[in-house]
Amino acid sequence: MEQKWSLRLIRFAAIFGLIGAFLGSHMAGQMDYALKPIHTHILLVGWLSVFAWGIFYKVYTIKYKKLVAVHSILGMAGALGLTSGMWMYNLNPFELSEAAVTVWFVVGGSLLLLAFLLFVVMTFMVE
Repeated sequence: MEQKWSLRLIRFAAIFGLIGAFLGSHMAGQMDYALKPIHTHILLVGWLSVFAWGIFYKVYTIKYKKLVAVHSILGMAGALGLTSGMWMYNLNPFELSEAAVTVWFVVGGSLLLLAFLLFVVMTFMVE
């Protein structure tokens, strides 16, 4: 179970790394750093944190296998929700209501927070 989720997390992180690097190069080329907080969160949450979780599951065996899937899904959904919510909050290209964008942003951040909390618990469940 850990090996399957490890690779999924690392692939997900690689996509976020590419998006973060592209966004950074675009900002540098335009000399417009308005999206710097989004760029930072894409790289720190989507690339670095998710990648670290993938490596953790590659190295360690977890006692409760189903929690690996729960944590991984929460982490990926949270990273995607938080970063896309930040993007929507700052740009709102689809002209959604402020309430909908705020809920999107808050739900994504809350899922990510739960993923971090569950990860702390998972570190004590290694075999």
